[in-house]
Amino acid sequence: MKLLVGFSRIFVGLLFIISGLIKLNDPVGFSFKLKDYFAPEVLNIDFLVPYALLIAVFVVVYEVMLGVMIIIGYAKKFTLWSLLLMIIFFTFLTFYSAYFNKVTDCGCFGDAIKLTPWESFTKDIILLVLILILYFGRELIKPFFTSLVRNIIIYAVFIGCLFFGNHVLDHLPVKDFRPYKIEANITKGMEYPDNSDKPIFEYHWKFTNNGETKTVITNGDFPNEKGEYEVETKLIQKGYEPPIHDFTMERDGEDYKEELLAEENLIVVVAYSISNSEKEGFIPIRKITDEAIKKGYKVIGMSASSPEVTEALVKEYDLNFDFYFCDETTLKTIIRSFPGIMELQKGTIKQKLHWNDASDLKLIKL
Repeated sequence: MKLLVGFSRIFVGLLFIISGLIKLNDPVGFSFKLKDYFAPEVLNIDFLVPYALLIAVFVVVYEVMLGVMIIIGYAKKFTLWSLLLMIIFFTFLTFYSAYFNKVTDCGCFGDAIKLTPWESFTKDIILLVLILILYFGRELIKPFFTSLVRNIIIYAVFIGCLFFGNHVLDHLPVKDFRPYKIEANITKGMEYPDNSDKPIFEYHWKFTNNGETKTVITNGDFPNEKGEYEVETKLIQKGYEPPIHDFTMERDGEDYKEELLAEENLIVVVAYSISNSEKEGFIPIRKITDEAIKKGYKVIGMSASSPEVTEALVKEYDLNFDFYFCDETTLKTIIRSFPGIMELQKGTIKQKLHWNDASDLKLIKL
């Protein structure tokens, strides 16, 4: 029992620390996932949506703290109850998502490790068992270090988490796990390999002929049957999906992505939603994009907002470029700054910057 408690203590602690730090590296991305859970069709607590980022930061810092606390044996009773309540809540959440197919990615490990809803539920069940072992074997959990050293460690971890979280919010994630990381080529990211798996569908044909009803199941071919029919399509196996999809650069009903991704030097300003963007960010953006245009770069904007909204923004901030349409979720994935700025060379991402760092964009005279 002592060995089992010791193993559970280290395993649970490390998993909470790793999971928390991965999400703390990208709290904006985790806040998007929380908004999915808060939605009316999921938990129906959309009044929390405006506070999603604040909740995201609190949860991930708390997660890291609990991991450290259980390992060093700090505030044992409080830590065990916190772990138990947190894992019970998340086990319910992942089961609900998996069973009702509400949220297809729990976001437990951000974009670093993608888990299906049932994989997330299984992971939480394992953690629940290990935390129950810790709870019932709590007398075997002995603290490490002196009380003073434990306090110093906890305060240092807390301050470090706050500093790190503030840094990535004011700039960008330190480690980018998304398909739009620097040196990634967008065009290649949209390609399908020759040997990629194709989706498999099952077709349920319901024929009615001379008052008789017959159901035939095929994988696509039309059955050799007569009469009126209805067909229901069921996805049996999901095919390969490229890491980059739903990427467009549309304007006036035409997609210019092939042309724009072939540009030698392209500066792209990303603002998934003009109304949700930090408007003060367009001031340094305007200054650096004006400089880029003078040096010979082509500059465009990308947004999911309507043309009327983007044109109003262009006039308000005297921007010297036009906006192209792209899916909102895709733009949120590309960069965690709204607005943000990046440089593309023939579709390859060379620079990505938060609007706070727009002046750091490296430009050469072309």
